[in-house]
Amino acid sequence: MGVIKLSIAETSLGRGGIKTSVLALGCAPLGNLFREVSPEDAAASLQTSFDAGVRYFDTAPHYGLGLSERRVGEFLASVPRDQVIISSKVGRLIRPNPDFSGGLDDQGFAVSAENHRVLDYSYDATMTSIEESLARLGTDYLDIVYVHDPDAHETQALEGAFPALEKLRSEGVIRSYGAGMNQSEMLARFAQRTDLDVVMLAGRFSLLEQPALEDLLPLALERDISVVAAGVFNSGILAVNEPQPGAHYNYEQAPPEILDKAQRLAAFCRDHGFVLPQVAAQFPFVHPAIKVVCLGARNHDQALRNGELFSSVVPGEFYSLMAHEGLINAEALSY
Repeated sequence: MGVIKLSIAETSLGRGGIKTSVLALGCAPLGNLFREVSPEDAAASLQTSFDAGVRYFDTAPHYGLGLSERRVGEFLASVPRDQVIISSKVGRLIRPNPDFSGGLDDQGFAVSAENHRVLDYSYDATMTSIEESLARLGTDYLDIVYVHDPDAHETQALEGAFPALEKLRSEGVIRSYGAGMNQSEMLARFAQRTDLDVVMLAGRFSLLEQPALEDLLPLALERDISVVAAGVFNSGILAVNEPQPGAHYNYEQAPPEILDKAQRLAAFCRDHGFVLPQVAAQFPFVHPAIKVVCLGARNHDQALRNGELFSSVVPGEFYSLMAHEGLINAEALSY
């Protein structure tokens, strides 16, 4: 089986001295997202990514009710701990489901519903969540912790989760902290009101849309905050060479205007000798605040394909051409 080495291998992340690969493996699929992933495929995804040069692995209790963290922990036991960067998340405690009567999780993961999530962004819950994540991962520290999707819990996150993470950072239990969300507005507010140094931004700075230019990204540069770009394929519509009707965008079927734009982007890439997924995967790096792109993979082949997307560099001049044609916001290239 071939291995693709990343052509752009290392970056600095946050203010805690973290050095890591520009490509991260998003481990939600390893929690059986949408369908079951065998232990063998999960292990292959992690090992193939590592062999390709990936050194950053992102997980969360939410992903498969702890399954993703346990699988990452099994992999972590096979490599030197100081050679990898691990991020996890807080905001959801995994607890026995008092209403369990059989069946699968109702939040998109093909795992038993014998446990469920308890949303809690308080100080004490954050401390407990970190302790439990460390146990599942089999490590005594985390490199990065994100407050996970606190959209309806902003005040509790500010008053509870962030102070807890600040204490844990001061104690060396974690090296950096921030928040991970599918919106940029609240992330910008957190950037203003806390001492976070890294955020995970999902879907809001992609080839299709760049709203984070209006709020989060200028603040990130001003405050020396690193941004990890996730959801760069906008739920899949940018993940294929030729987007088709029925493609998904923001977790739903893409509306006609989004499909049309994705098809125009694909045609422009094809006409200039590129493929849409490669251009979409590398696009976030046009902004200097964005340090890492996080892509998921559920087996060896998908992990290998992720590496291939970074095996050669899309030149900045090509993105300038896209901006000139009105396909992306020219402001994204003004830094």
